[in-house]
Amino acid sequence: MITSSAKELLQQRLTTACEVAREAGALQKRRFLDRGSMIFKFKGPQDYLTATDGEVEKLVRSRLLTAFPGDTFLGEEDGGQVSDRTWVVDPIDGTSNFARGIPYFCVSIAFVLDGVASIGVIYQPMSDELFVAAAGMGATVNGEPMKTSSTTALNESLIEVGRASRQPQAGYLAMLEKVMSAGAMIRGAGSGSLAVANVAAGRVEACFETHMYSWDCLAGLVMVQEAGGRTNDFLAGDGLLKGNPILAAAPGIAEALSTLVGVPLK
Repeated sequence: MITSSAKELLQQRLTTACEVAREAGALQKRRFLDRGSMIFKFKGPQDYLTATDGEVEKLVRSRLLTAFPGDTFLGEEDGGQVSDRTWVVDPIDGTSNFARGIPYFCVSIAFVLDGVASIGVIYQPMSDELFVAAAGMGATVNGEPMKTSSTTALNESLIEVGRASRQPQAGYLAMLEKVMSAGAMIRGAGSGSLAVANVAAGRVEACFETHMYSWDCLAGLVMVQEAGGRTNDFLAGDGLLKGNPILAAAPGIAEALSTLVGVPLK
C-alpha cells in the first residue's frame, strides 16, 4: 500500500519527469533530423555512442536535480550515485537506430524509491508517444490506460528478444531455439526500453534478454507491473548498478516463458 506522503512524493516527480522527457525527446528529434551533422563511434562491439547521448543526459540530469536537489542520479553515459531516491536514465535507448537513421528510439527515465522502481517515463519523440507509470497509479500511453495482452499460449505470442554483445552467443542461441520451438514469434527492434513498454501496452506478449542494465529497463518494468503483467526481480543482488536478466510478460504466458528461459518471476 502506498502511503499518502509517498504518493505525493511520487506524483511531484512523475509530473516533472514527464516534462523533462518531452524536452529531452524534442532535443533528440532535432539532432536526429539533422543527418548531415550525425557522428557516431563505438564504445564496444555494436555499442553505439553519439554526441547527443551525452547532451541529452546532461539536460535530464540538470533538470531533475535542480527540481529535486536531494535526489541522486545514475545515467548510462556519465554514471552517478545511488541513494534511497535515485533517478535512473538512458538518454537515448536505441542509439544504433538513432545513429543509422531509423526513427525508433526514446529517452527512458525511472525513479527508484527505497530500493523499489516506482516511476517509469519513456518518450518516443518520432511517434510522439509518452509512456507513463507510477507505483499504485496505473500505466498510460498518451493518457490512455495500458493493459498487457490477454494471450495465454506461447504459440500465439510475439516476444521481443534482444542480445547484448557482451553476453555469450551460445546461451543466447540456445534460448532462441527453446522459445521458437514453443511456437513463439521473435522480434528485435533495437530498443530495450521500448520493448518492455510494448509489453505493458499489450503490443507484444513478452520481452526477454539475458542481460540488461537498469537504465534500459527499469522504467518499462514499472509500466508492465502497473499494466497487469509479470516481471522478474530485476533489482535483486546488484541489479541497479550491474544489471541482470530481464523477463517481462503478459500474465497468461509468464509462467510458461519463465520456465522455458530459466528466469524466475517475482
